[in-house]
Amino acid sequence: MKFELKTEKENYSKSFFQFFGIFFFLNLIIILCDVSLKLGIISRNHKIEYNCRLLSIEKSKPQFKKLSRLSNLKSKQQIWEFCREAIK
Repeated sequence: MKFELKTEKENYSKSFFQFFGIFFFLNLIIILCDVSLKLGIISRNHKIEYNCRLLSIEKSKPQFKKLSRLSNLKSKQQIWEFCREAIK
């Protein structure tokens, strides 16, 4: 007949590693969310710049509509001023 005795040291080490595992996982999620938000901002800025360059070449109504949605500007004059600043 065997008699085994569990010590509390094992319990502390398991809970210690579980705590750091959860901490690491939460930090990883926060970092990935931050990266995805920053990539969204970069993508939006790239779309604005690209559409402003297209607008300077081809002055069409669909280009104004796309830029109006991206920049939340309503008038063509505001969009033109915005694009002048964005292309610089």
